[in-house]
Amino acid sequence: MIVEILMVFFLSVGALFFLIGTIALLRFPDVYTRLHAATKCDTLGLGLILAGLMLHEGATLSTAKIAFIIIFVFLTGPTAAHALARASYKHGVKLWGKSVVDRYKDLP
Repeated sequence: MIVEILMVFFLSVGALFFLIGTIALLRFPDVYTRLHAATKCDTLGLGLILAGLMLHEGATLSTAKIAFIIIFVFLTGPTAAHALARASYKHGVKLWGKSVVDRYKDLP
């Protein structure tokens, strides 16, 4: 009973994070803020959904595989977003006009 409640909670909150990330993609003004929102929301949303699936599966080999997927996504998602942001900046994609901090400006 409690496992099912936790499973539904994780799946619902994960889907909510995906929805928030989608709204952020539509609302934020530039590439960098959109990339930040999408990365944070999608990584956390996928982690919660996979945690709910782990609860659904129980202690099986599939649960171990899902755990490895969570670790992989948590390591590669933010790294890929950083690489995309840096490449965008190096290729001249402008920051939003009201941006206050430009941390890449002084880097080579």
